[in-house]
Formats: sequence, C-alpha cells, structure tokens
Amino acid sequence: MSSQPLSSRPSAAANGRAIATMMGAMGCFVLNDALVKHVSQSMPSAQLIFLRGLIASVLVLLVAHRLGALRQAGAVLNPRVALRGAVDACATMMYLLSLFQLPIGNATAINLAAPLFMTVFAVLFMDERAGMARWSAVVLGFAGVLCVVQPSGEGFSAWALLCLLGTLFHAMRDLMTRRIDPAIPSIIITLATALAVTVLAGCLTLLSGWQAFALRDLALLGVAAAFLASGYFLLVQCMRAGEVSLTAPFRYTAVLFAMLLGYAIWDEVPSGWAWLGVALLVGSGLYMLHSERGRTRAAALDAQPE
Repeated sequence: MSSQPLSSRPSAAANGRAIATMMGAMGCFVLNDALVKHVSQSMPSAQLIFLRGLIASVLVLLVAHRLGALRQAGAVLNPRVALRGAVDACATMMYLLSLFQLPIGNATAINLAAPLFMTVFAVLFMDERAGMARWSAVVLGFAGVLCVVQPSGEGFSAWALLCLLGTLFHAMRDLMTRRIDPAIPSIIITLATALAVTVLAGCLTLLSGWQAFALRDLALLGVAAAFLASGYFLLVQCMRAGEVSLTAPFRYTAVLFAMLLGYAIWDEVPSGWAWLGVALLVGSGLYMLHSERGRTRAAALDAQPE
C-alpha cells in the first residue's frame, strides 16, 4: 500500500493541537461518566441516556446557533455524517449494555483497546505510516491500562464480545470522521452524534419504562451533558486535525483522569500495580512526543535545500 505523501500529512502544529484536544475529550468523558455513575443509582439507564442526550442536543444546538452553523444543519442528514452518528450510537449502547454485565475493570480494558484498532485501521485504510514508535506507544499504553484496571478472568464472556464489538464501532466512528467533507462544521457533526444517541435511547425507554426523578438528578445530568457534548466536539476536532495513529495512544489519558477523580472524590488510593500502570501510560505518551519531535526535525532537515 502506498504511503501518504509527507506534504499531505498534518503539520506538527496540527498534530499538537490534535493531541491536546484528544486529552481534553478524554477528561470531559471521564467527568461525564462520574456524574452518570452517580445518577444511575436512582434512574433507569435508558431514561438516563435519553435525558442526558436530550440536554446535550439542546446545548449543541445553542452553540451551533451562536457560531452561525445552523445554516448547515441539514448536513446532519448527509450520508457520512448520519452514518457516523448511527455507528456512534450503536457503539455507546453496546458498551453500556456490556458494562452492566461485566466487571468494570474488564469493560474498561476492552474499551481502551480502541487505540490498537484505530492504529490498525489508520495503516490499512488511511495510508498512515505507523512506525515502531507509534506501535510501541500503543502497546505500552495498553499494558499500562491492564495494570491499572486489572481485569479478572471470569469477566470474559459473550458480554465481553459485545463490549469488544462496541470498541470496534468506536474505532470505526473515528475513522469515518476523517472521511467527512471538511466544509461541514464540527459542531454539526457533534449535533448528529448527540441526536443519534438520544433517538436510540428514547426507543429503548419504550421497553424499559419511565421513572420519576428528582430535579437534582436532572441538574447533574445537565452538567454531564455539557461535558459529553464538549467531549464529542473535541474528539471530532482531534480526528479531523491530526494523524489517527499519532493521537490514538493519548486516549489512554482517560485512565489517568479517572484515577485523579477517584482520589479527589472517593479517596481511592492507587495500588502498586496501578502506579506501575500510570508509569507505563505516562512513559508511552512521553515516548510518543519525543519520537514525534525527532520525526519533525528530520522532516525539516530533509526539506531544506542543499
């Protein structure tokens, strides 16, 4: 397969912004998960996801209006945008359904295998060149995830396969983001995703029923929706700006954010294995950044006239 021409690859600055937005997206998703976990103790899951999605959709609509992007709101029906939203909604439901049946460590470890799939897809379908540094960072980071979450053997079952399928769908979603017309604003893609998840969750509430809820829970879901919508938008920006195989390992920062949140709110002190995992995660990120700086310098030298 032919390699992607150097001139058509994202610049070092664009890759740097993509890495920053990936880390920001992971932080938003972790904060959303913490709030949803709290509310889920008193609200059916489908109802929770529907209400959160409804609020997120309204928030994204307001932002799109403020940005003047609603003129292109019809783009949510663009086949690639709509398909991406549908794939994202299915991936979300697969992950959540499996999460309810699996030990959380197993589900987390499977879901964070996404960078491995993303790197493979980027090489196979996007002509990206993922050298030894990128593959090493992905594998090293995943080893760190396993050290932190320490999945148990009994958790691997048909539900684990469903979780793995959801992870594959998440990787496909990110690959599809790169195929969307750059003229379509990222906020419109974000809106399509929020609407797709909301519609699917709304259909599931017809099966699971509806339950009264407190205004406090609704307020918490409003905050969670703000973090969710922000995470959606930042992830879209990341996938459209930087190289997939470069930014994929930085998805592992979700584990670091989760550990910090667990310590700050629930006084959860990491074990020795968890600290080893943190070291591997941080090391994989630093190694990737160091390798990328060397790659950028080498490309700049090659571009200089003799």
